[in-house]
Amino acid sequence: MKKILLAFATMLLIVCVSVQSSQAQLKRFSIGPFVETGFPTGKFSDTHKTGYGIGLGADVKLIAGLTAVGSVSYYQFISKSGSGVPDAKVIPIRLGLRYKLISILYVKVEGGTAQFTGDYNNGVGALVAPGVGIRLLGLDVEAKYEAWFKSNTHGFFGLKAGYNF
Repeated sequence: MKKILLAFATMLLIVCVSVQSSQAQLKRFSIGPFVETGFPTGKFSDTHKTGYGIGLGADVKLIAGLTAVGSVSYYQFISKSGSGVPDAKVIPIRLGLRYKLISILYVKVEGGTAQFTGDYNNGVGALVAPGVGIRLLGLDVEAKYEAWFKSNTHGFFGLKAGYNF
């Protein structure tokens, strides 16, 4: 009787795993939170320290290896003391494409708008953000360069980590 129960439990486990993996392959949409860190470059680094952000991203698989991506976040770069400029508070809205090079490695390019809020450079600017990342199961880690264009360029190298459901 124990052998029959063990065989039945093993078969049930195999069926559950195969059903789960087939559902994961059919999943075409995911959404999840992320955190970001940005290291300013150029003139932006003269006036601001490292920035931090939080956001929500989503993606939809299109064809083999190609995925449409989008995100909205809130970013804040603290001004350096003595720089005489206020903190940079920005709401970037990005849309783009991600292409899977190999099973977990991808390249991505995004474009969109950067809504500057507060006293620093108030208004809307454009943005571009190419990057490269690794996605394993739901965990997504990306290195990127992002540039916001409004009256001058606000560029930074960034690291992004998130989880997609």
